[in-house]
Amino acid sequence: MKTNKNNKTNAARLLDQAKIPYELISYEVDEEDLSAVHVASSLDEDMEMVFKTLVLKGDKSSYFVCVIPGDHEVDLKLAAKASGNKKCDLIPMKELLPLTGYIRGGCSPIGMKKPFPVYIHRTCLEYSYIYISAGQRGLQLKLSPQDLIKEVRAEVCMLF
Repeated sequence: MKTNKNNKTNAARLLDQAKIPYELISYEVDEEDLSAVHVASSLDEDMEMVFKTLVLKGDKSSYFVCVIPGDHEVDLKLAAKASGNKKCDLIPMKELLPLTGYIRGGCSPIGMKKPFPVYIHRTCLEYSYIYISAGQRGLQLKLSPQDLIKEVRAEVCMLF
């Protein structure tokens, strides 16, 4: 675990408590480009290994989280089906911080204000490690997808 205690995020502290190994990796933030594509480029990593966290609201189950490779768009029909909804949509950006405690470009599936159901795209299982936001812009968590799945109780499924 490479980090210094002063820049630990809530997500990193939760991983410490669960004794889950990870690396906390910083990158240069570009306020004009908060995309996972920029993050992957900054980390010099395969785009398919850098996952983004999306928060959606279903017509039946309320809020849930989808974690997908950063260069893909979530298929709303597949996300609705996985979460037991007939339909769903991304939440408005202004709802992200009050709902999760995270801002755009720094939303982690770990350590949200409330636990929401999490669905992660099945390609995560093709890698020994993936990257997710550590909970703030400029920091990524590098960890095993199996450890992430266990920590957030994610369901592995098709999301695009």
